[in-house]
Amino acid sequence: MKKVTMYTLSTCPWCRKTKKFFTEHNIPFEFTDYDLADGATQARIMKELDAEGASGFPFVRIDDTVVVGYQPDRYSKLLGL
Repeated sequence: MKKVTMYTLSTCPWCRKTKKFFTEHNIPFEFTDYDLADGATQARIMKELDAEGASGFPFVRIDDTVVVGYQPDRYSKLLGL
């Protein structure tokens, strides 16, 4: 099973859709809601987003591949669904 982690916003409809996609496909994932995280965690997340050239949420990492935004077709392809 591939490791899935994501950074999301608690108020973002696309972030909710992303979490729902993984849940409906029984793919375990870890997530952090950026807007609910403490300052140190937010700084770490921003550093990671900057390093990847990402500018938005959801920020999904499937193993070593980053997908920015709600892209269910890309998730499926990377997960072999």
